Amino acid sequence: MRLLILGTGGMAAAHARNFAAIDGVTLVGGVDVVPERLAAFAAEHNLPRQFGTLEEALAWGEFDAVANVTPDRIHYPTTMLAIAAGKHVFCEKPLATDAGKAMEMTEAIEAAGKVGMVNFTYRNSPALQKGRQMVLDGAVGAVRHVEASHLQSWLVGNAWGDWTSESKWLWRLSKKHGSNGALGDIGIHIVDFTSYGSGLDVAHVFGRLKTFDKAPGNKIGEYDLDANDSFTMNVDFSNGAIGTIQATRTAPGQLDQLRLRVYGDKGSIEMIYDTGKSTLRACIGEDVHTATWRDIEFEPVETNYQRFVKAVRDGKTLEPSFRRAANIQKVLDKALVSDASHKDEAIT
Repeated sequence: MRLLILGTGGMAAAHARNFAAIDGVTLVGGVDVVPERLAAFAAEHNLPRQFGTLEEALAWGEFDAVANVTPDRIHYPTTMLAIAAGKHVFCEKPLATDAGKAMEMTEAIEAAGKVGMVNFTYRNSPALQKGRQMVLDGAVGAVRHVEASHLQSWLVGNAWGDWTSESKWLWRLSKKHGSNGALGDIGIHIVDFTSYGSGLDVAHVFGRLKTFDKAPGNKIGEYDLDANDSFTMNVDFSNGAIGTIQATRTAPGQLDQLRLRVYGDKGSIEMIYDTGKSTLRACIGEDVHTATWRDIEFEPVETNYQRFVKAVRDGKTLEPSFRRAANIQKVLDKALVSDASHKDEAIT
């Protein structure tokens, strides 16, 4: 498979490293509007060709698939161009900035008969995969209650860098730069993590979003710091269970932690991804009577990168698909509506 890397900032290095490590995958070129950044990226990852625009790359055309690692608001127009040119697409999350565009992308790639998958990176957690299977196998019985959180600390600590001076962070805080804040950035991860891990779809959402004061006038240079920093959701699930989903960028002591607890009428299970480390615990069977939690072993799992390559080779889309990402985006969109209306919103 010949792969083009579209966008060479942030996550692009992870895409390049992971795809290059897969047998049979060749990185044939990169695209970026910033020549200096593209040149450095191409040198680091041995990309033979460089393009200033996707249109230039498509005119050349000697590739099979695109890894779309552009900023959120650029996913829609660039992915639609790639689909029209007959390319498979592996897109960073979110698929689009709203569910309408995400569904349009979904329908376009399905109609084209091409593979479209989205990089929900935390699907790579073996604890999540094992925990989900246990829930589906009935280990906790009928799910009644769910708790989930995604906690980061880069707005209050410098372990990830200085957000006040680096554009790779500042754009995530600015609506006019295409950001939907914590809801759009990490919210899509924790909603997918929750829904996937519990085996349930979100049916209704009541959302609350909060943007905190972070600088004089809440502005740094060209960036208006007006995107949300934290959110909470009260949700109903498709089976009648209820739960809470929350996320923030202001959690000291947490670099990048996702935690999901699924409580059923026969037991409970906890799935944790914490800055690269996965943990799985359960309280099931006779342990329910003594409230005893035990660690559960798990095996390594295929990454999204490996699954995308397999899907292209087999000509059949695997999860997480464009359609999955579009459906998760519906939950985020309704959370935004709910925050404004102060009402419960149905996912339709």
